[in-house]
Amino acid sequence: MSLPLALFGIHVPAHLGYVAVGLFVFTESMGIPSPGETAIVTGAVLASQGDLSIELVIIIAIAGAIIGDNIGFLIGRHGGRKLLERPGIAYERRKRLLAFGDRFFAKHGPKAVFLGRWMALVRVTAAWMAGASGMRMRTFFLWNALGGITWATTVGVVGYALGHAGGNVISKVGIAGAIVGAVVIVAFLVWNRRRERAHLASVETNPADSE
Repeated sequence: MSLPLALFGIHVPAHLGYVAVGLFVFTESMGIPSPGETAIVTGAVLASQGDLSIELVIIIAIAGAIIGDNIGFLIGRHGGRKLLERPGIAYERRKRLLAFGDRFFAKHGPKAVFLGRWMALVRVTAAWMAGASGMRMRTFFLWNALGGITWATTVGVVGYALGHAGGNVISKVGIAGAIVGAVVIVAFLVWNRRRERAHLASVETNPADSE
């Protein structure tokens, strides 16, 4: 028996289901766009039909999420920041992006790591952004683990309980959540950029105000 992993149209035999779940969740968490959530839903549906163990599906998904995120964090910490700080194309824009990330994670880091797990677009980038922004490893590990455990368990249990219907619902909600999350992030970035431009213009006009 096989079920489609809808994002890439891949059909995974039941006996390879555990490997597929772990691999897709791991690569997505590390920062490579992959159908991680869809893989958990597929594994959970197969488990509801007796082809897989739901306990193993959830455990493997949790492990893939935590390990992948921590590797992504280390990549961001040791390579991502150097890449953003390297002189070259769009250097000033990259500097502003890094400065924004530093401020954002300093203020909202734990929430971003935990809640980002539930939004597809943020789920792919949160780990390396946290690493590049200098978030403390211990703080990241704690909130990343909590997010990975609750996310994988919730998606797995709901998919298992509702079978095919649950899988369809989660897939649709996941896509909608990604769209909403993207709109919110873009709107915030635009608003923050305009605010910074207004502040810089104010400082240039009235230098004494910045002292």
